[in-house]
Amino acid sequence: MTTGLTLLVLRFAFLAVLWLFVFVIVFALRSDLFGQRVRAIPTDPKSGPSTPTTPPMPAGAGTAAAASGSSPGAFTELIGQANAPTAAPAGPVATRLVITEGAREGMEMPLGGGPITIGRSSESNVVIRDDYTSTNHARLDLQGGAWVLTDLGSTNGTFVGGQKVTVPTTVAERTPITIGTTTFELRR
Repeated sequence: MTTGLTLLVLRFAFLAVLWLFVFVIVFALRSDLFGQRVRAIPTDPKSGPSTPTTPPMPAGAGTAAAASGSSPGAFTELIGQANAPTAAPAGPVATRLVITEGAREGMEMPLGGGPITIGRSSESNVVIRDDYTSTNHARLDLQGGAWVLTDLGSTNGTFVGGQKVTVPTTVAERTPITIGTTTFELRR
């Protein structure tokens, strides 16, 4: 009698572990496909968290990449930089992002004056669709008249001039930046 009860308890325990595994897989797939919510990064410890700097995505922009038939490795500008602030920094600074290697070699986009997010997420300013790019991979900020690249905890890393970025790094014009299988440069 106790053997039958033990087997019944073991069966239910096995089913519970199996369902837990299924939920973990579904959650991982969901976050990989739709991205994770990005928390605001505080700009000043005294003032608290800042408001998100990414402009809202236009209606239908999330389906633009799917409708265009983009393949893995595609580079798509989903959020127009025309709406980005265009305040001119002091001194000459790069104003374009040009792809030098990858699926969309030769493509370029204006940088504007605000932060540029790079990743697989459809909420990124620069969307790079390949298996080696994280959902929220890196961010380019204009600070003091120079572009600063920050890796956002990506799995495969961000490289500037062949060196892995571990801290926010100032990027000189025409220095190769590699994210996944795509390499691009900042140019005037």
